Amino acid sequence: MAEASPWIAIVDDDPAVLKALSRLLRSHAFRARAYGSGAEFLAALPAGLPVCLIVDLQMPEMNGLELQQHLISNGIKIPTILISAHGDATLCTRSDDGTLVASLRKPLQEETLFSAIDRAIGSSGNAS
Repeated sequence: MAEASPWIAIVDDDPAVLKALSRLLRSHAFRARAYGSGAEFLAALPAGLPVCLIVDLQMPEMNGLELQQHLISNGIKIPTILISAHGDATLCTRSDDGTLVASLRKPLQEETLFSAIDRAIGSSGNAS
Protein backbone atom coordinates (compact mmCIF):
# COMPACT_ATOMS: atom_id res chain seq x y z
CA MET A 1 0.00 0.00 0.00
CA ALA A 2 1.15 3.59 -0.65
CA GLU A 3 2.76 5.69 2.06
CA ALA A 4 0.21 7.48 4.26
CA SER A 5 -0.48 11.03 3.21
CA PRO A 6 0.71 13.90 5.43
CA TRP A 7 -1.53 14.85 8.32
CA ILE A 8 -1.85 17.54 10.97
CA ALA A 9 -2.28 16.78 14.68
CA ILE A 10 -4.54 18.94 16.83
CA VAL A 11 -4.15 18.68 20.60
CA ASP A 12 -6.68 20.58 22.74
CA ASP A 13 -8.66 19.70 25.85
CA ASP A 14 -11.77 21.44 24.46
CA PRO A 15 -13.82 19.03 22.31
CA ALA A 16 -15.53 21.94 20.52
CA VAL A 17 -12.14 23.33 19.43
CA LEU A 18 -11.01 19.89 18.24
CA LYS A 19 -14.18 19.45 16.19
CA ALA A 20 -14.11 22.96 14.70
CA LEU A 21 -10.41 22.83 13.77
CA SER A 22 -10.74 19.33 12.31
CA ARG A 23 -13.63 20.46 10.12
CA LEU A 24 -11.81 23.62 9.06
CA LEU A 25 -8.67 21.70 8.09
CA ARG A 26 -10.67 19.08 6.17
CA SER A 27 -12.52 21.87 4.31
CA HIS A 28 -9.08 22.98 3.06
CA ALA A 29 -8.10 19.43 2.00
CA PHE A 30 -5.86 18.71 5.01
CA ARG A 31 -5.99 15.42 6.91
CA ALA A 32 -6.37 16.05 10.62
CA ARG A 33 -6.24 13.87 13.71
CA ALA A 34 -7.57 15.23 17.00
CA TYR A 35 -6.31 14.43 20.49
CA GLY A 36 -7.84 15.56 23.80
CA SER A 37 -4.53 15.66 25.70
CA GLY A 38 -0.78 15.61 25.31
CA ALA A 39 -0.69 12.08 26.72
CA GLU A 40 -3.21 10.89 24.12
CA PHE A 41 -1.10 12.41 21.34
CA LEU A 42 2.12 10.85 22.70
CA ALA A 43 0.44 7.44 22.89
CA ALA A 44 -0.41 7.70 19.17
CA LEU A 45 3.11 8.65 18.02
CA PRO A 46 4.23 5.10 17.18
CA ALA A 47 1.71 5.23 14.32
CA GLY A 48 3.65 8.07 12.68
CA LEU A 49 4.48 11.76 12.93
CA PRO A 50 2.34 14.63 11.68
CA VAL A 51 3.77 17.30 9.38
CA CYS A 52 2.44 19.92 11.80
CA LEU A 53 1.24 20.03 15.41
CA ILE A 54 -1.41 22.52 16.52
CA VAL A 55 -1.48 22.46 20.32
CA ASP A 56 -3.31 24.42 23.01
CA LEU A 57 -1.01 26.22 25.41
CA GLN A 58 -3.35 25.88 28.41
CA MET A 59 -4.24 22.26 29.16
CA PRO A 60 -4.36 20.32 32.42
CA GLU A 61 -1.60 17.81 33.24
CA MET A 62 0.63 18.66 30.23
CA ASN A 63 0.37 22.07 28.59
CA GLY A 64 1.40 22.83 25.01
CA LEU A 65 4.91 24.00 25.88
CA GLU A 66 5.50 20.96 28.07
CA LEU A 67 4.36 18.70 25.22
CA GLN A 68 6.68 20.48 22.79
CA GLN A 69 9.62 20.21 25.22
CA HIS A 70 8.89 16.50 25.81
CA LEU A 71 9.00 15.87 22.06
CA ILE A 72 12.25 17.83 21.65
CA SER A 73 13.93 16.09 24.60
CA ASN A 74 13.12 12.78 22.90
CA GLY A 75 14.59 13.89 19.58
CA ILE A 76 11.21 14.44 17.91
CA LYS A 77 10.98 17.70 16.00
CA ILE A 78 7.52 18.57 14.71
CA PRO A 79 6.76 22.09 13.45
CA THR A 80 4.40 23.41 16.12
CA ILE A 81 1.70 26.08 16.27
CA LEU A 82 0.71 27.05 19.81
CA ILE A 83 -2.82 28.32 20.30
CA SER A 84 -4.32 29.97 23.38
CA ALA A 85 -7.43 31.80 24.48
CA HIS A 86 -5.20 33.90 26.72
CA GLY A 87 -2.71 36.63 25.85
CA ASP A 88 0.16 34.41 27.04
CA ALA A 89 0.43 32.80 23.60
CA THR A 90 2.13 35.92 22.31
CA LEU A 91 4.90 35.39 24.86
CA CYS A 92 5.85 32.12 23.18
CA THR A 93 7.15 33.49 19.91
CA ARG A 94 10.62 32.01 19.87
CA SER A 95 12.03 28.54 19.90
CA ASP A 96 15.70 27.67 20.19
CA ASP A 97 15.24 24.50 18.16
CA GLY A 98 13.17 26.07 15.40
CA THR A 99 10.10 23.88 15.93
CA LEU A 100 7.80 26.70 17.11
CA VAL A 101 6.31 28.15 13.94
CA ALA A 102 3.67 30.45 15.44
CA SER A 103 1.75 31.38 18.58
CA LEU A 104 -1.85 32.27 17.80
CA ARG A 105 -4.67 33.58 19.94
CA LYS A 106 -8.17 32.09 19.93
CA PRO A 107 -10.48 32.69 18.25
CA LEU A 108 -8.18 31.79 15.40
CA GLN A 109 -8.20 33.89 12.25
CA GLU A 110 -8.44 31.50 9.31
CA GLU A 111 -5.92 33.34 7.11
CA THR A 112 -3.37 33.57 9.94
CA LEU A 113 -3.81 29.89 10.81
CA PHE A 114 -3.32 28.68 7.25
CA SER A 115 -0.32 30.95 6.79
CA ALA A 116 1.25 29.34 9.88
CA ILE A 117 0.36 25.85 8.59
CA ASP A 118 2.01 26.66 5.25
CA ARG A 119 5.19 27.75 7.11
CA ALA A 120 5.09 24.60 9.26
CA ILE A 121 4.68 22.28 6.29
CA GLY A 122 7.46 24.12 4.46
CA SER A 123 9.80 23.73 7.44
CA SER A 124 8.98 20.03 7.84
CA GLY A 125 9.61 19.43 4.16
CA ASN A 126 13.02 21.08 4.43
CA ALA A 127 14.10 19.24 7.56
CA SER A 128 17.46 17.55 7.36
